[in-house]
Amino acid sequence: MKLIIFDFDGTLADTRQLIVETMQETIQALGLTSCTDEQCASMIGLPLKQAFTDLIPMTNEMGDKCVDTYRRIFFANNAAYSIPTFPHVIETLQELSSKGYTMTLASSRIRKSLVDFVHSMHLEDTFTYILGADDVTHAKPHPEPVLRTLEAFGSFPEEALMVGDMKYDIEMGRRAGTHTCGVTYGHGSPPALKEAGADYLLDDLKEIRTLL
Repeated sequence: MKLIIFDFDGTLADTRQLIVETMQETIQALGLTSCTDEQCASMIGLPLKQAFTDLIPMTNEMGDKCVDTYRRIFFANNAAYSIPTFPHVIETLQELSSKGYTMTLASSRIRKSLVDFVHSMHLEDTFTYILGADDVTHAKPHPEPVLRTLEAFGSFPEEALMVGDMKYDIEMGRRAGTHTCGVTYGHGSPPALKEAGADYLLDDLKEIRTLL
């Protein structure tokens, strides 16, 4: 495997607190039915609008309002946070890059936000291809982001590994025919990742070396 496709939130960056707090503030601002932090966290990985419409019964129009409100609050909240990467992420990515692996991102985050995070973490030279939710017609768990990535590099599915922390990442990779790897330290749970069909589970990203 020479092509590695990474999810971002919960796989490389620990954005749970930022996302959950922003979702809760959005729900409160719009007077929607209250939800627990765990319920909000379970939606991480889905396209933003779907995260809200799956979480709380609402009209399509309210779903759009949730997106607009979330993004307004998010950019305000983001200025107050220093988003950490998970242990061993930076050094592992640098090592893989030095060994010639092609690394890309496929995220449900919009492209601008994703690129901003990548630059703030000084990883812009590490990832050679970035796909945000607004770059595709069908976001995860649809296979389009992975299929687009494979096409961009002329790669076969069996040459690629999809790495993510949620079942949606695993489902996306499996539907595209790639190998799949779930990380257990993010937003998902090992049982959910196994049930989704993950070929491998890692408790620390540095363990990815044993798969390649």
